Order: sequence, then C-alpha cells, then structure tokens
Amino acid sequence: MKVLIRYFDNAATTRIKEEVLKEMLPYLTEEYGNASSIYKLGRNSKKAIEEARKKVANLLKCEPGEIYFTSCGSESDNMALKGLAYNQKEKNTGKNHIITSKIEHPAILESCKSLEKQGFEITYLDVNEEGFVNLNSLENAIKEKTFLISIMFANNEIGTIEPIEEISKIAKKHSIIFHTDAVQAVGNIEINVKQLGIDMLSMSGHKIYAPKGIGAIYINKNIEIKRFLDGGHQEKNKRAGTENIAEIVGLGKACEIAEKNLKTYQEKLTNLREYFFEQIEENFKDVKINGSRMKRLPGNCNICFKNIDSNELLFKLDENGICASGGSACSSGDNSISHVLTAIGVSSEFANGVLRITFGDFNNKDDVDYLIRTLKKIN
Repeated sequence: MKVLIRYFDNAATTRIKEEVLKEMLPYLTEEYGNASSIYKLGRNSKKAIEEARKKVANLLKCEPGEIYFTSCGSESDNMALKGLAYNQKEKNTGKNHIITSKIEHPAILESCKSLEKQGFEITYLDVNEEGFVNLNSLENAIKEKTFLISIMFANNEIGTIEPIEEISKIAKKHSIIFHTDAVQAVGNIEINVKQLGIDMLSMSGHKIYAPKGIGAIYINKNIEIKRFLDGGHQEKNKRAGTENIAEIVGLGKACEIAEKNLKTYQEKLTNLREYFFEQIEENFKDVKINGSRMKRLPGNCNICFKNIDSNELLFKLDENGICASGGSACSSGDNSISHVLTAIGVSSEFANGVLRITFGDFNNKDDVDYLIRTLKKIN
C-alpha cells in the first residue's frame, strides 16, 4: 500500500507552484532566445528578465536596477561578502574587518573562513538562548577597520527573526555596510529594504515556490562590489554567464504571488505553527521548543526531544510518509550537533533529538494532526 507523503520541510525547499511553472514553460520551448542576442527572440528573453527583475524589486521595495540574478542564496551570500571584501582590498582602503554571528548559514560562515585565509579579520558574535544577537555586543565589536556587518534576517533552523532595523541603525551610525541573508525571510515576512536600511540582501527561489537553481541579490545602487565570476557582461557586469531565462521568470512570478498573498500566507502558517506547538506541549513530556516564540518565522517549528536520536526519529517518520528534518538541509551530511543549537546553549541530551518542522502553502490542519498521531505512535 502506497503511503501518502506529508511534506513538512519547506525551509529546505518548496514545491513549485503551478502558476510559476506555467509562466516558465514558454521559455523552455518556443521562447528560447539568448538574452544577449539582438534579434526578436533574444529581445523577448531580455524583456522577460527585466519584467522578473521588477517583480523581485516590488517584493523587496527597491529599484529594479538594484536586483541581480544569481544561481542560489549561497552564491548571493558569496557575492555580497567576497565582492565587497575584494573591492576593499583592490582599492586599498585599509579596512579588513567583518562582523557576523555564530548562527549564520554555512554560505556565510564558510565565506568568512575563506576570507580569513586571505587576511581578513572576522568577529563571530554570540547569541542568547533564543538566538538573538546582542546589540551592545555588536556595537562594541566595531573597529576602525570594520567595513561590513552581515547578520541573517531569520535563522534557517530555529526561525528566530533578528532585530534587523536596529542592527542597520548601528551600521549606519558607524558608516558600515549592512548585509543580511534573508533566504528564509523573503516571502514569509514583509521586507522593505529601504525602510529597514539594508544595503545588501540575499534570497533564493526554491524557498518561495520557484525552482531550485535561481536566486537574487539586492545591492544598493551606491555600493560597489568587485565581481568574482569572470566572463561576459551580463547583470550589468556584476555576474558573468548566460541568463537562465525560465528560472528567472519563475522567480519573478513567485515573488509576484508572494507580494500579493503575504498577509494571508503569514496568517495561515502562523496558525499551523501555533497549533503544532500546542499539540506538542499537550501530548509530550521532555520536549524543548527552540528559538523565540514571539519573533520567529511563521511556519518554523524547531523542537528537541530528550534522549532521542534525531536520525532514528526521522527514519521512522519517513516510513510513515512524513518528510521532516533535523536542521539545515545544507548540513544534512554532518552528524555533529547543529552549530545553531550549540550557540544557543542546548544540552546534548536534547540537541541530539532535534526535529525541525517547517510548514508551507500546501499544508493544513489535518497534516498536523497526522504528524502528532505519528509522533505519539513512534516516540
């Protein structure tokens, strides 16, 4: 008997929406022109890219010319940190210090490690038990050589939403550029980059019902970065490579949908999240909820069961048709305790039993009830 799949790992990736796929299909078949070509077929592709750019910009409340398409959120993070760092080095500004946090996505942490090997200095800020960066610690970490602060908008594992506007004000006070990895936040909560004072922002398509392999970065028009992918002059000479027209169009459509439905989407996911937490607290003992209960992503639930092996739990859930995770999908091959749970001080007796449930548009209350029944059966 075939088991019905119940998907609860939307922070890892989302299913492409039918409207998004429908918008993409012509650019995989009849509208196949290279956007750099001058004939009509190429011009049609170029026009499609610029229409998608407008849709992404509308979601973030910025100018279309400040949006650059990439292959994913990780590339956007690399582009922000390395592009800005290499520009500082080339111009010999004397500034070589970056501030970030200990709970960032591997794309940020590994980029920082790479830059450290090249002579840059990195400060990794601690966070409290809910995952928040301390604003006083942030300001105290600033040096004369600090040129960048990079703090994620919302954590991909525990869902905590950082005080972005306050961080931005500190950065502006000291004339420091502020970047945020908003891969989990875009499409889930309202973001106005201008009002929040964000200088650079990374995002990814496959977290908002667009395909995998497409991302974008917002770069304020007054900021100069050095490109690190050499080749053609696409994306205003910021990123070389023939544009992936179909996926760019898909990202644009996904952003258009997200902007239109944001409030109802937030409400739906928040209700599912709170219902899940209520059921967990009512039906299970020795369980810990990680992250902030108030300032967290609407669909994020991260819990730990005491003295339970997370991998065994996930296998049993999978046998019952449930797709969930033990943390970041980007670290799924690593059996060590999550660096995020370590940073917020979760003890090993709980941290080994982590379960991350992330809801999306295709989930409903019946799915939650089935998940709770299954957890009761196998736990």
